[in-house]
Amino acid sequence: MAWYSTVGLAIGGLVALADVGLRSWLAAEVGNALLIVLLVLLTRGLHQDGLADTVDGLAGGRTVEDRLRIMRDPRVGAFGATALGLSLLLRYAGLLALPAPLRLPVLLCMPALGRWAMVSLAWASPSARRDGGLAASFLTHLSWQQVLLSTLVLAVALTMALGGTVAVATMGMGVLLLVLIRQRCLTLLGGVTGDVLGATNEVVEMLFLLLIPALVVAA
Repeated sequence: MAWYSTVGLAIGGLVALADVGLRSWLAAEVGNALLIVLLVLLTRGLHQDGLADTVDGLAGGRTVEDRLRIMRDPRVGAFGATALGLSLLLRYAGLLALPAPLRLPVLLCMPALGRWAMVSLAWASPSARRDGGLAASFLTHLSWQQVLLSTLVLAVALTMALGGTVAVATMGMGVLLLVLIRQRCLTLLGGVTGDVLGATNEVVEMLFLLLIPALVVAA
């Protein structure tokens, strides 16, 4: 997980490169939709699945055991499907509204920011499942040195792409959001799961895409 931010930059680079090609041949609406398809394909939809499962569990369960059981169910419920649809719609709207000068740096850094958030949350939180689950190996063997490396990679990328002030503000807001997510997960689930980590990636990426224009202006 130390290299999650680096992998995110590689994914962001592919998306940014695709964006340049798509804008040369297709209308903006079509190109932005295809960028979202590319992002989903590159991760095989794992994070979107985590978002849907997490929302289903949190919205449909009354106890910790109920929520974890629902999250493990491979079927997608109404809450999860709605959350997934809204998240894709918000991504699309964010891409449409993204100013041209920000497209390259935002597309490059967005996947790195989401993966840094997963690493940071995994390090700071216990596992919610007694039997471990898919996230057990990450949660068990993750060290602060790995988190530090992931953080440094992201900080350098954000600084070079968007400037130091925006980088500090972005990571500061990210930390606050992770604190909030961690607290809610401890209360409602007793910890985090692989689904929660995937959902965190989706939420952080989406909020970054939507808020970065205003953050750049404010900075």
